[in-house]
Amino acid sequence: MTNRGRTKMTGDAKTETNALRERKDDNTVFIGSKPFMNYVTSVVMQFTTKNREKVVVKARGKLINKAIDVIEVARKRFLKEKNVKIEGIKIDSEEFENKEGRKVNVSTIEITLAK
Repeated sequence: MTNRGRTKMTGDAKTETNALRERKDDNTVFIGSKPFMNYVTSVVMQFTTKNREKVVVKARGKLINKAIDVIEVARKRFLKEKNVKIEGIKIDSEEFENKEGRKVNVSTIEITLAK
């Protein structure tokens, strides 16, 4: 029997997937390693299809640049008529242990968009 391109999930991945499913009605977009336009589409859909008043875009580390680009493309190319503005920006850092066991700080950003 073949797996047909599906990957087997570990316990942590299943928990993360279930947590994401529980947040279906959440207005938060987490920036990760998916293609750029997936995130732009997600932000646009929150405002258009789901008719949200506010959308929060979160990213950390090297993906902060991508988050800013996603927001600007969504606002200037797809949501011009909706008059979406940046309501707030929160920056912080998180500490965690890397694979080598060293404590590492990673920057985080949370940008709130509003109609």
